[in-house]
Amino acid sequence: MRFFLAVARDGSLSGAARTLKVEHSTVARRVGALESSLGVRLFDRLPRSWALTREGEALVEPAQQLEQQALAFSRAAASTSGLDGRVRISAPPMFASQFLVPRLAGRAAQWQGIELDLVGEFRTANLHRREADLSLRFMRPQEPGLAARKLGSLGFRLYAAPEWQSRPQTEWQFLGYGEPLGDVPHQQVLAKVADHRPFVLRSNDLAAVHRACRAGLGLAMLPSFLARPDGGLVEMPGLDAPVSREIWCVVHPDVRRSPRVRRMADLIGELIEEAAGELA
Repeated sequence: MRFFLAVARDGSLSGAARTLKVEHSTVARRVGALESSLGVRLFDRLPRSWALTREGEALVEPAQQLEQQALAFSRAAASTSGLDGRVRISAPPMFASQFLVPRLAGRAAQWQGIELDLVGEFRTANLHRREADLSLRFMRPQEPGLAARKLGSLGFRLYAAPEWQSRPQTEWQFLGYGEPLGDVPHQQVLAKVADHRPFVLRSNDLAAVHRACRAGLGLAMLPSFLARPDGGLVEMPGLDAPVSREIWCVVHPDVRRSPRVRRMADLIGELIEEAAGELA
């Protein structure tokens, strides 16, 4: 049924395979097996897509209801589990690798028996579908039915390699984010600072923007925890104040009762609170 719903939602084998993290042949085989067991053709196999038949359309809603019941069962099971086991954490990639990992490694004794699955991703993990047990985000969650706690704030400032300090501001050029991050608040501010001056590079990879900035390619808005301790960068004028992003820890209420999820959420909260000065 999971395979049926994945194809129904995406409309293609390849898209469903990416969602389910399996080969497209596996998706085709599982859907074919479901059709055989039901004695119903669920999809029309078109050259570029799989389209639901009338019979398939009629089964989407009951399949979704069963899926929600299965997910609720899974979340309830997680809430009754002990401290040992896996916790899947979704977080922005650079924050996960450069901030979380070193600090969690230094406090490993506090989460013995827990297997961390740390996923660095820009997208918002769907906690209702258990794509993660907890999610760290730079904005307050809008989805209904989730529990959220503000952990702190993350400051962004304008940085560049030292040689840019001696160049006229009219010659400044900039480094920005590409899709899907081009409209985040600190990039909106950077666009206003740049005004008519050029952007020479855009990337959806903050690590690439950081390295390009360090190499002297241009000015960039970077998080303070990453750029301030970097001896190859200096803070540049142009901002009245740093751009502040809130850091939120988001969990599904069912999963929040899990001792190991609660342990990791509390520990991450402690780490962010302790590093408030570095993050601001």
